[in-house]
Amino acid sequence: MKTLEIDKEYINKVNNLIAGKNKKYIVYTMGCTLNENDSEKISGMATEMGYTQTENINEADLIIFNTCCIRENAEEKLFGKLGEVKKLKQERGTIIALCGCMMQEEHIVEKIKQSYRYVDIVFGTHTIQKFPEDLYDLLSKENKVIDILDIDGEVYEGLPIKRESKNKALVTIMYGCNNFCTYCIVPYVRGRERNRRPEDILREITSLAEEGYKEVVLLGQNVNSYKGNGYNGINNFADLLRAVNKINGIEIISFISPHPKDFTDDVIMAIKDCNKISRILHLPLQSGSSEVLKRMNRKYTKEQYLNLANKIKREIPDVVLSTDIIVGFPGEAETDFEDTLDVVKQVGFEQVFMFIYSKRVGTPAEKMENQIPENIKHERFDRLKELVENQMQENNKKYIGTVQNILIEGKSKTNENMLTGRTNTNKVVVLEGKEELIGKIAKVKIVSEHMWYLKGEIA
Repeated sequence: MKTLEIDKEYINKVNNLIAGKNKKYIVYTMGCTLNENDSEKISGMATEMGYTQTENINEADLIIFNTCCIRENAEEKLFGKLGEVKKLKQERGTIIALCGCMMQEEHIVEKIKQSYRYVDIVFGTHTIQKFPEDLYDLLSKENKVIDILDIDGEVYEGLPIKRESKNKALVTIMYGCNNFCTYCIVPYVRGRERNRRPEDILREITSLAEEGYKEVVLLGQNVNSYKGNGYNGINNFADLLRAVNKINGIEIISFISPHPKDFTDDVIMAIKDCNKISRILHLPLQSGSSEVLKRMNRKYTKEQYLNLANKIKREIPDVVLSTDIIVGFPGEAETDFEDTLDVVKQVGFEQVFMFIYSKRVGTPAEKMENQIPENIKHERFDRLKELVENQMQENNKKYIGTVQNILIEGKSKTNENMLTGRTNTNKVVVLEGKEELIGKIAKVKIVSEHMWYLKGEIA
């Protein structure tokens, strides 16, 4: 694995081609936080190429769909969107580009070739840095471009970036995954693990602090398996956390997504010792059944997971946990599902992200016997949801009357007269306040809870 610097030759070439033409672009992001970070880089390249961002798809000269393939309905969503933009292609000659994880799936690319021939550019997760070259080839030669690598890509530094937030920055520290969970397509579309150099990560975060960013989110498919190169003593994820914690100006550090098998003691102690690290930790469970976990290839048992959760809570008393759970994995018996409910009851998660299992083409689980009927999946999902919501109401009550340090992120999306922010355990807080508070950390007293958010007032 090599680390390469992006060549800006084609960014400049496209800029020269469209100079003075007032071209506009829009990016649709479908998927995880890593996809969001990739979209920020695509936006950065588009901006440097001379395009202006728009929120109105009808005036866009360039439309980019950054796709996800984690869940089945992602395909339906993409093909529905492509149907909607066909008219724009016919009427305005709008350039349509597809990228992201779904473009690494051979059957998807073949479907696009056969049924969506008006798509101009297709590039994958390993060729994001070639987007300007692909666009230049299209504009200058009128050649449609399919730019996919089936092998693991390199780590590229220096990609332009246009961040969505002025307060919280996404920072990818590694790419790919080595775990091969049987339900997951990610290792096949994102490749094996490739780590950024710690000096590049720290340089980026230091620059963000100088720009006024208060919060960074460290991203990776399996973030706590990060391996450094020894720079400033950074050899692993725990070392990196301690180094980021020392950067002046950064006030909040969080990370997603870790794996329980890599939540080692040194990581736990680093979180305990570092005052800036968020006090909500994501600890994906997926299932509470040791048998199901084995079929998922998760590399831990129910008992090992519970021991880890208890150890984290014991060492860091003010921490809370969030998790992911898949309902209806092949072969999941009622007793297996009850094990999942049991873990949820014992741990008392602050947040639970619940998913109904759906087949992904190319994964081992797709071909497993004993696929669970849809009605049983949904019935179990509803039972889990009821348990989680009851726990959330109880958890929310403990915040009432407390004073929290809240990074004010901006105006509420549902009421522009209110501001919104989050506690250091990721609870949404809405409050009245002046716009000057945006981007600052304020002391806020929590006065009431409302299931999905807390109400606060300046203390």
